[in-house]
Amino acid sequence: MNKKDIYTMTDEELAIEGQNLKKSKILHALAIGFLAGILVFGLIAWALSSEQNFGFLIPMLIPVFFIHRMLKKPNKNKELEEL
Repeated sequence: MNKKDIYTMTDEELAIEGQNLKKSKILHALAIGFLAGILVFGLIAWALSSEQNFGFLIPMLIPVFFIHRMLKKPNKNKELEEL
């Protein structure tokens, strides 16, 4: 979203964009929580297993990668949040 687009939008369009922003924040929080749950479950399963192979921990890096990607991506809606 360009700065020009935000400043030329009507109040109704800004309200709709604000609602979409809230929904996307909620979905991101749910996705991060789901991935963190997978990570915790996998780590507990690894810790309680009789054979603690470190090869089992490699797939646990996938949720870590996606969580990191969601948290560190640039915020595209920063101007909209400021309004």
